Amino acid sequence: MRKISLIALLFAGLFVFGASSSAKAQTQLNNSGFETWKDVGISTEEPAQWNSFKSASGDAFLLTFAQQQIKRSTLTRPGSTGNYSCLIWSRTILSVVANGNVTTGQINMGSATATDPANYNISRTADTTFSEALNAHPDSLVFWTKFKPSNTAGSDSGRVRALIHDSYDAKDPLDAASQPHVVGDATLNFPSTNNQWVRISIPFNYTGPATSPDYMLITFTTNKTPGGGSGGDSLYIDDLSLVYSGSSSIVNSNIDPSENFFVFTDDNDIIIDLSFNQLRTSKIEMYNMSGQLVYKTQITAQSVQHFVGINQFKSGIYVITANTDDGRKFSQKVFIK
Repeated sequence: MRKISLIALLFAGLFVFGASSSAKAQTQLNNSGFETWKDVGISTEEPAQWNSFKSASGDAFLLTFAQQQIKRSTLTRPGSTGNYSCLIWSRTILSVVANGNVTTGQINMGSATATDPANYNISRTADTTFSEALNAHPDSLVFWTKFKPSNTAGSDSGRVRALIHDSYDAKDPLDAASQPHVVGDATLNFPSTNNQWVRISIPFNYTGPATSPDYMLITFTTNKTPGGGSGGDSLYIDDLSLVYSGSSSIVNSNIDPSENFFVFTDDNDIIIDLSFNQLRTSKIEMYNMSGQLVYKTQITAQSVQHFVGINQFKSGIYVITANTDDGRKFSQKVFIK
């Protein structure tokens, strides 16, 4: 079966993390398949080069409430050559939902209020344990995931953000001091995957203002909103990679963070996920690199998943566009192998 790599340009976000000035720069991520772990079987268990609440910094009193919300899982994505994946989950602590959180940086627990700016992830560039050196301009971040909200009737979304920044201890969410050090960003809120592994690709949008891609700060969390979701939400992550296609990113128009235009795949289909605040009509088109239109449809819905079979397309690079009736346009690159 041919595999698809998708580069989707999407919307704005919240959490981000990773790299290190004293580490050797690289073009791929350390422990990207989550095969190497430390303290397996005890509460401080974490994947090497990744961190969660048990290695957090912050208020001494709040740190006493830090609980295990990460573990090594033997559930791996289809076709994986590895033995493990990473599982994070949410907990309810003192009536507050603590989102599952794993980052290449370090979590800072500064407040019992989930949305307080004192809570953030940070790239500690002087410490290789809490940073990820890069020195490259990838086109997209690709990963496999299985997201299972405990409230299946809701519209909870998992979240990933990868922030490329210069030699500064950047925070996520971004504060005023971190903003000038941003090079590029890949952010996605993604819905339940219906208890299936899916392969997701997110393009980097190089907005600057910084230009030196020294570090990457990555964060996965069980909800797009701090303190959002429910206790028991679970997010599996496996086999991250950075894609370098040598082509420019495609920029989409602004989209309300509460709305969603998102594409992922299973073994048989391209799946286009549309979720808007109101009923919208979207014109979907797919072009090959010669500019030929190879697929088109029109969808009128507020929330829908549209399936396109991959076997009808030859191997190669394609561009998917979506034009909505309120004048917005979104573009995605699709690699079919």
